[in-house]
Amino acid sequence: MVSTLSNKTKYYLDLEEKYGAHNYHPLPVVLQKGEGVYVWDVDGKQYYDFLSGYSAVNQGHCHPKIIAAFMMQAQQLTLTSRAFYNDALGEYEQFITNYFGYDKVLPMNTGVEAVETAIKLCRRWGYTVKGIPENKATIIVCGENFHGRTSTVISFSTDPSSRDRFGPYMPGFTVIPYNDLPALEKALQDPNAAGFLVEPIQGEAGVVVPDEGYLSRAKQYCEAANVLFIADEIQTGLCRTGNMLACDYENVQPDILILGKALSGGTLPVSAVLANDPIMLTIKPGEHGSTYGGNPIACRVAVESLRVLKEEQMAANAQAMGELLRKELQALQSPYISVVRGKGLLNAIVIEHPDKNAAWNLCLTLKDNGLLAKPTHGDKIRFAPPLIINKEQILDCINIIKRSLDTFA
Repeated sequence: MVSTLSNKTKYYLDLEEKYGAHNYHPLPVVLQKGEGVYVWDVDGKQYYDFLSGYSAVNQGHCHPKIIAAFMMQAQQLTLTSRAFYNDALGEYEQFITNYFGYDKVLPMNTGVEAVETAIKLCRRWGYTVKGIPENKATIIVCGENFHGRTSTVISFSTDPSSRDRFGPYMPGFTVIPYNDLPALEKALQDPNAAGFLVEPIQGEAGVVVPDEGYLSRAKQYCEAANVLFIADEIQTGLCRTGNMLACDYENVQPDILILGKALSGGTLPVSAVLANDPIMLTIKPGEHGSTYGGNPIACRVAVESLRVLKEEQMAANAQAMGELLRKELQALQSPYISVVRGKGLLNAIVIEHPDKNAAWNLCLTLKDNGLLAKPTHGDKIRFAPPLIINKEQILDCINIIKRSLDTFA
């Protein structure tokens, strides 16, 4: 039985209902505090966070080193715009390019801004380097993708809720099935193809993991066709899947790498586009930018966020705890779980139940039992806790999941 809401919770829900746009459908919980793998609501109830801000909080809520870097810089200098230099940006640029092995970084804010930047960069490279006729460049993308919700990005979305009645749509994208190498090979025959934009694992689609070898073969195909391989690692990157990048599993270095979310440890919007000079230097001064991109707080926070990932060996922990989580979920042998899939601590279950609202109802029961997760695409639930979670906590969460499943009928 799902619990009733407290008056305090209802107060905040009513405020959002009355004054906020109705563009989200959150679980009915109002959070007030976070620390490590836990969050607390306005009534003081503690929960495991199994969403991690869609993988923005890989390092755990309010990581002390990240918060210290944020506070130090916030009291010193917050914003200069790129009209001037600041003493944080260059050091950040040096740190992140060395960290990932690229010549240059273009700093942005939100994840979808970084995707838009990568699209522009790819097109510019296509015209100035590959020699594609002006306004003819195409970018190959995958069905069931999720790269954000700007007007450009929804133009190649296959999700009706993101796309419908927001047209007209931007041309220049070729949609092929995900995890389909023959379809990619065929699309790459287009002489105007400039790039292939792909999620190494499709997160919003329900943690869809491609076949082993898909990414490495796709990169080889792109190289042979003189097409840029663009990896959207906004959700899959930064240790989430058990490696620093999901592409690392197949030793693939993208031509353009897109990062975001956990790049700030969940403190503020920070994203980045990384590429080598022949690609990055096709954009000249005044041709792209952002007032807040590369701001001093973002730079200091991003450096610290990247540091703690390695210092605390979060990739290795994500690998080990992810294997444990999937093993224990399988061991439940629940008739209501038809699929358990994932890599590292990016995981999902597919709910099998005659009630089409079963996944939502299960998440409400999980909430009542002290674990927060959220359905995606109706019957799928992502399980993606912060990467600092330990074995005892994983087993405690498995017990919560079991108790919650036991209430189904």
